[in-house]
Amino acid sequence: MNIDKKIATRQSYGEALLELGKENEKIVVLDADLSSATKTSLFAKEFPNRFFDMGIAEQDMLGTAAGFATCGKIPYASTFAMFASGRAYDQIRNSICYPNLNVKICATHAGITVGEDGATHQMLEDIGMMRQIPNMTVISPSDDTQTKWIIKEISKTQGPVYVRLSRLSTPIIYDENQKFEIGKAIQIGKGTNATIFATGVTVSEAIKAKEILEKDGIYVRVVDIHTIKPIDKDIIIKCAKETEKLISIEDHSIIGGIGTAISEVLTEYYPKKLTKLGMNDSFGKSGKAENLMHYFKIDAGAIVEACK
Repeated sequence: MNIDKKIATRQSYGEALLELGKENEKIVVLDADLSSATKTSLFAKEFPNRFFDMGIAEQDMLGTAAGFATCGKIPYASTFAMFASGRAYDQIRNSICYPNLNVKICATHAGITVGEDGATHQMLEDIGMMRQIPNMTVISPSDDTQTKWIIKEISKTQGPVYVRLSRLSTPIIYDENQKFEIGKAIQIGKGTNATIFATGVTVSEAIKAKEILEKDGIYVRVVDIHTIKPIDKDIIIKCAKETEKLISIEDHSIIGGIGTAISEVLTEYYPKKLTKLGMNDSFGKSGKAENLMHYFKIDAGAIVEACK
């Protein structure tokens, strides 16, 4: 993990979208008056005829994206996660997922790591909302390399996809030779004392915790759950059998998030206790992202404490 070079996954998204636009003329991009923040402005500058700023009208944006999909285009629609999944839920459910249309919803500024924007803009429920909708694939990339791969890969798959992106700059975890597959989690390390399941911005925190714990003779493995739906059942069951303790961590509510998804697998296939770290049925607060992660116990220190 390269802790010296940090990139926000929203930036990685914008850069990947630009490259994808050069490769595939079917790509169209829609935004809701936030292109400078979501980084779709990179695409807009290069391909103004394929970029559509829909204004502060998220429901209209996703309805229009559905229309583009019926015409053979591959629409990528972006705004903050709060507005993408919350304000436009009806359009996602009924206009995109019900007819199973090929729309890619790339929502940035998810979780409490939005920071100073405060509780009203800190979307903590979107994973739960999106993974419950039939036909929807839900992905939460953890670094620059993974994000760029995912943004290009979903253009090759049919059907609705929700990609959860962050504002916070995070370390680069993977090199360019890393192999990724939608629906297959990535195991980092072979420790048997505990498994730390993480997603998005919390993966790098889990890796930091892993390194701290090793100094105290506690050996854990980290599992990057980048695809939340369909979730990798096999690796969850494998880790439940091979490690003493199971912990999940997410920048999201512990109700409906990856902790819930993992628990559903364990309940059905291999019952075992799971300690869930995340937002415990509460709203966020305004503050610096790193301070909020510490305050709400979703950082490396909280993982170390839970393992010990």
